[in-house]
Amino acid sequence: QVQLVESGGGLVQAGGSLRLSCAASGRTFRSYAMGWFRQAPGKERESVAAITWIAGRTYYADSVKGRFAISRDKAKNTVYLLMNSLKPEDTAVYYCATKDDLTTSRATYWGQGTQVTVSS
Repeated sequence: QVQLVESGGGLVQAGGSLRLSCAASGRTFRSYAMGWFRQAPGKERESVAAITWIAGRTYYADSVKGRFAISRDKAKNTVYLLMNSLKPEDTAVYYCATKDDLTTSRATYWGQGTQVTVSS
């Protein structure tokens, strides 16, 4: 079993920054990549960013390119999402998940999610 625990969400004004963390644990934990997804009320879940554990290759959705940065700490089994220049449309519940491919929208294990609210 794999456990993913997100943290770092909150309320921020437009233009501000937040850093999300996702700590992974579990005896059998070893995925190819980790991804961040988000889902706003009434909208479909969206893949935001992803990173491979070994090489650190990254993927970003067009909507966040240049504003968000994903990184990982292999020693801590933790993935981060630094979100800069936040916009009200970034408001959503953000989830981390394990992935078998960098750009796929499919994921295997999910965290419980953390709320990000950006006020205008």
